[in-house]
Amino acid sequence: MALLTLAVRTIDRFTETSGRLLAWLLLAMALLTAAVVLLRYGFNTGSIMAQEAITYLHGCVFMLGAAYTLKHDGHVRVDIFYRRFSPRGQAWINAIGGIVFLLPMCGFILVSSWDYVEASWIIRETSAEAGGIPAVFLLKTLLPLLAINLFLQALAETLRNASLLVGGQS
Repeated sequence: MALLTLAVRTIDRFTETSGRLLAWLLLAMALLTAAVVLLRYGFNTGSIMAQEAITYLHGCVFMLGAAYTLKHDGHVRVDIFYRRFSPRGQAWINAIGGIVFLLPMCGFILVSSWDYVEASWIIRETSAEAGGIPAVFLLKTLLPLLAINLFLQALAETLRNASLLVGGQS
């Protein structure tokens, strides 16, 4: 049981650290957006690369931040009944939901995106826009990274809930 607790704590630390680092990308995205608007409307010029960089930053925050959001129970939940359950009842729902839905979904995303991302890496896919970022393959790599990060945090959450059910500790 100590090994499982250590695994859960390690995954939690990784997720917490990466989530806090990703939050800085929001500041970069806001500043870059302001710069793009200033260039466009203040100086009547633009930058495809800067506009694409905003998309890349948004993709990083959204895709890599999913595990952090799960850790902090921030995902949308239809909790008509859930909020009325005891902590033990909620642990049952979370554990079963993790095992039946979330972990398999992460595996499906990883497997189904692998060839797509691999093909992009093979050709070193670049932007279709002139002056765009020549690294679309890196953006597409966020798909399997999402699956791996979310799988790890889903595993930690499932183990935490199972631990609560078995031993009464979380």
